[in-house]
Amino acid sequence: MIRDADLLEALAQTVQRFVRERLMPAEARVEEENAIPPELIDEMRELGLFGMSIPEAFGGLGLTMEEEVIVALELGYTSPAFRSVIGTNNGIGSQGIIVDGTPAQKEYWLPRMATGEVIGSFALTEPDVGSDAGSVKTTAARDGDHYVLNGTKRFITNAQVAGVFTVMARTGGPGPAGVTAFLVPRHSPGVSFGAVDKKMGQRGTNTCDVIFENCRVAADAVIGGVEGQGFKTAMKVLNRGRLHIAAVCVGIAQRLCDESVAFARNRVQFGKPIAEHQLIQAMLADSATESYAGRSMVLEAARRFDTGARIIQQAASAKLFCSEMVGRVADRAVQIHGGAGYMQEYPVEHFYRDVRLFRLYEGTSQLQQIIIAREMMNA
Repeated sequence: MIRDADLLEALAQTVQRFVRERLMPAEARVEEENAIPPELIDEMRELGLFGMSIPEAFGGLGLTMEEEVIVALELGYTSPAFRSVIGTNNGIGSQGIIVDGTPAQKEYWLPRMATGEVIGSFALTEPDVGSDAGSVKTTAARDGDHYVLNGTKRFITNAQVAGVFTVMARTGGPGPAGVTAFLVPRHSPGVSFGAVDKKMGQRGTNTCDVIFENCRVAADAVIGGVEGQGFKTAMKVLNRGRLHIAAVCVGIAQRLCDESVAFARNRVQFGKPIAEHQLIQAMLADSATESYAGRSMVLEAARRFDTGARIIQQAASAKLFCSEMVGRVADRAVQIHGGAGYMQEYPVEHFYRDVRLFRLYEGTSQLQQIIIAREMMNA
């Protein structure tokens, strides 16, 4: 639901220039240092990227879903780490507050998140809890006007730079109905952090354990002020997150296609550029076709989202297809580059490692299949 085509085009072009002129030249530095340069984070703040999905009333850009995925397609053209630093502010970190937060929570947190003054982080996963989100073991016990949190969260993105954590903790009995969402400021007493995880890819996107030991937070930290709504809050915003990730996957696939075409045009074997060999052309064609299919899926689902239609199946389908698709495109890109594709001096090497994560987070591919089948059965 594009509200102003000219304004959106200007925004997309601005982001495209920022990606190509500022972020892509820094990819090697991010790989080497495993960190995003602070000056680039400041530039993201200036562009308003931390508040893309936050309503204008709270200082954000207030993009519709269709507008957001168009911007995400551009952001996906570079290393995923750059998008990840703004991801929670535009995803579960802000959307949970937007859909279920109290007026006071919205007034306090959303303007700070929109400007990037506060970076959000989503703390759900635990050592023994992943896809089964309703089984969180971290506890939150009421103590007068406070809650006391105890437990460990694992693989938490942006943990080292976050100013606030959306923490899923158990306040009631077993199952999803006993889970409550809390807004826990970074410097709350009892919050500590584990060592930075050593991951396969997505360097610059630092994750680590977040540990709560008798962590005391005020009772008004409960999102919406009501216990037992945390799981429902998370479910309400999953569709948006899955479509965003799917769009990023398509953006990366386009980058890999472009890298592959450029290499194939210049690499000469058997007396001619490898781009003229039919088997190379077949891999290029398959990658371009799958990328186009993913783009079409994401845009169609985003438009339906903006109409208020039920898109649980479509969002899961887009996330499933696009995350699997970009893995295949990355594999072909390395194959087209040959031995060079295995070398770190070529960007396809790190993208090959980076994209593997997309099939795991925001719900594994297998979880998406279950959701899709369940929606089919209930139709």
